[in-house]
Amino acid sequence: MPIIKHDIYINAPINVCFDLARNVEVHTETTSKTKERAIDGVTGGLMENGDTVTWEATHFGVKQKLTAKIIDMEKPYKFTDIMVKGAFHSFTHTHEFIESGKGTIMKDTFSYKSPFGILGKIADTLFLEKYMRNFILNRAKGLKKIAEKK
Repeated sequence: MPIIKHDIYINAPINVCFDLARNVEVHTETTSKTKERAIDGVTGGLMENGDTVTWEATHFGVKQKLTAKIIDMEKPYKFTDIMVKGAFHSFTHTHEFIESGKGTIMKDTFSYKSPFGILGKIADTLFLEKYMRNFILNRAKGLKKIAEKK
């Protein structure tokens, strides 16, 4: 099961970073390369503990749907979402926020299990893990850019 970890320093208060990370419109903006949009569940505003959202996006040239649910939230320090339906066998994404000087360290920990057994493990090695790492990194950079403009 691949585990992707990424930390980024954001020159913005912890509350701003936390709220941006769970904002549906900001998620759409920071994932524009995959044309991600919320089509069911919470489709706007801030997600809360227990909320679900179904995202539609294009990955590898294929339109896909994925439903995620927030299963844990400790404002403004941490929230965790899991996939309840979608292309992965499973995933867990923990978002942590740590005050640091005048800013915030945002930490992503994304663990997932690919479908299709050994074929999924081969896909991880060949391209999927790198693709997901870049997806998380680009989203974090997008959040940083938005937060530091506020």
